[in-house]
Amino acid sequence: MDDCDKIWHLFAKSLNKEISPEENEQLLAILKEDASLSQQYELLTRIWNEGPVDTSGESQTDEVVSKIIRKAGAATIAGNFQSSRWNRSRFTMMIAASLAVFVVAWWGLGIGRTTRKTLAETSQRQLITQKGSRSRFLLPDGTVVWLNSGSKLALENDFSGASREVRLEGEAYFNVTRQPGRPFIVHTSGINIKVLGTVFNVKAYAEDKNIETTLYKGSVKVFRENEPEASAINLSRNEKLVLSRTEPDVETRAGTRAPAVNPAFTIIPLDSTKQENERFETAWLYSRLEFRGDDFDALARKLERWYNITVVFTDDEVRKLNFNGSFEKETAEQAFTALQAALPRFSYKINNQEVTVSSMK
Repeated sequence: MDDCDKIWHLFAKSLNKEISPEENEQLLAILKEDASLSQQYELLTRIWNEGPVDTSGESQTDEVVSKIIRKAGAATIAGNFQSSRWNRSRFTMMIAASLAVFVVAWWGLGIGRTTRKTLAETSQRQLITQKGSRSRFLLPDGTVVWLNSGSKLALENDFSGASREVRLEGEAYFNVTRQPGRPFIVHTSGINIKVLGTVFNVKAYAEDKNIETTLYKGSVKVFRENEPEASAINLSRNEKLVLSRTEPDVETRAGTRAPAVNPAFTIIPLDSTKQENERFETAWLYSRLEFRGDDFDALARKLERWYNITVVFTDDEVRKLNFNGSFEKETAEQAFTALQAALPRFSYKINNQEVTVSSMK
C-alpha cells in the first residue's frame, strides 16, 4: 500500500468509525504535518455526517469512499466514469495524480459539483465558481484555495518552473504550500501578490472600488504589475491591505499631473484574538455574508453574488442607504425582508431572480 492509498484508507476507516487506536495516531500525525490534508479531511467529515446513503453490496472500504463521493456531488463524477460504483484504486489514483484537482463544493447554499479532471486536461486551466456557490480546490503543488461566488482562478503556468503563478478574478482564500525558492504569485486587477508559504485572502471583484489582501500567516509582497518588486508593500501577519484600484495623480515640479509612484493604500491591523470562524474578512468561508456600513449599492453587489440574483434600483436615492448585519441561512426574500425591517425606507419586488428596489413614496 503506497502512502496516498494509506491516507485514504485511514480516512475511510476513521469516517466509518472502524479505525484502531494505532491507526488513529497515524492519521492524526499525518493531518498535523499537512494542513491541506487536514482541511480536506475536515470537509469530508462534514459531508459524511450529512446523513445516510445506501451502499449495500459493496466492500467495506469502497462503501465508505462511495458514500463520500455521493455526498460530495457524486452524480457528476459517476457520470464521468460511466459506473454506478466507485473503485477505491481509481479514486486513490485520481487524488494521487500530481496535477489532480479535487473539488468539493459543500457550503450553506447547497451541494456543488466535483470533478476528476486534471488541470492538464482542461484546455483553459481555469477553476470557476458560479454565483450562489463557493468551492474548494487542490492545486498541483498541494496549495488549497477556496473560491467565493462569481470567482475565477486561472493557472498562468504549469507549476513546474521557478514560480507558481495564478490569475484571480473575484475572491479567494489561499493556503499556500511552502516551496523555498519557488514563489507563489497571484495576479489580480493589475497587482501582484507574491508569497512563499502562507495563508491569505484576496478580494478583487471587478465591480469593487478597492482590492483587499488579508494576511493570516506568513508574509506577502504586493506591488503593481507595471512597477518593480522593489516598490512592493510588505504585509505582515494579521494585517489587511486595502488598495485603491486607481492610482492618484500627483503634481510634478513642472506643475503637470503624473501618476503617483506609490498608490493610495491603507494597512489595517486585525483583531488577532478572534477565532477563525469569527473573522469578518473570511466569514464567507463559513457560509456567512457579513456587511458593515455598506451602502445599498455596494451591498447589492454582494447579494447578487451570494444569491445569484440581479438587483435593480429605480432611483439613486435608495442606493445611499447604509446597512450593517449578516446573513447565513436566509433566502434572498428573507434577506430583503430583514433589511426592510431594519431600515423601512425602501420597498422591493422579487420576480424570479430579479429584485427591484425603490425608495418609499
